[in-house]
Amino acid sequence: MQLDKVVSYHKALADPTRIKMLILLAEGEMNGQLLAEKIGVTPATITHHAAKLREASLINERRDKNTIFFSLNDYFIKNNATATENLIYQRVRSEGVTESLQEEERRMRDSVIKNFFTSDGKLKSIPAQLKKKLIVLTHMVSRLEKGRKYSEKEMNEFIKAYHEDFATIRREFIMHHFMFRDNGVYELNPEKMWARWEDLS
Repeated sequence: MQLDKVVSYHKALADPTRIKMLILLAEGEMNGQLLAEKIGVTPATITHHAAKLREASLINERRDKNTIFFSLNDYFIKNNATATENLIYQRVRSEGVTESLQEEERRMRDSVIKNFFTSDGKLKSIPAQLKKKLIVLTHMVSRLEKGRKYSEKEMNEFIKAYHEDFATIRREFIMHHFMFRDNGVYELNPEKMWARWEDLS
């Protein structure tokens, strides 16, 4: 779990001596005796803190005869720092992406409606591209009343207010699940059944 990983990382850093050790090791590999002298603590103290850092995978150890040398585990230090940042900002970033995507979709929808409808709401032509066609159809069916049953004549009159080819558009409404037809009576489907232009690449 990422949260546990981040907490373990910060627990390992939660000591001034351990931070000093990491800062010194950023200069290069050192043995415990040299670290103890530079920080001003005993070699036993270095051994104790080195164990904590090693458990968190922040340092590597190398034994040469009776001397242990320590070095930074650069990958884990940077990886855990990034994991911390991602964990803290994950909600904000995901919301930002969502908001950006919604804004892009809104611009796309507004652009298609502006290009395919006249200022008085007439449909200039039925788009050939599926995404644009679905935007146009969604725009039109959104003007119908939910739960109301329409006769075929009423549907034809509704569509003709937008475009003369009522038969084609009526079929498109059915084909893309905006509406269903039963014995010549038309009714809107729930919106979750509508073909979504937003899902097209």
